[in-house]
Amino acid sequence: MAMNGTTLGDEIAALIISSDAPAEMRARIKAQWERIGSVIVKHIQDNAKVTVAAGISVSTTGTSQAQTGATTTTGTGTIS
Repeated sequence: MAMNGTTLGDEIAALIISSDAPAEMRARIKAQWERIGSVIVKHIQDNAKVTVAAGISVSTTGTSQAQTGATTTTGTGTIS
């Protein structure tokens, strides 16, 4: 699942906005959390390094000079 700042912000806003708050206030808070969520996601995407363990099976096609491929089994990565 791809990271999405707007979705993150919406989920946080839903946790903190009171259902009896005026609609204008709810909209402002939601918009602000959507912006904050986008900043958080951008920071993670710009700075996180994902390391995947060696040994994941792959399938390749093409010549040795122009090979393409994709993993054929699931792997586990570590974010640092």
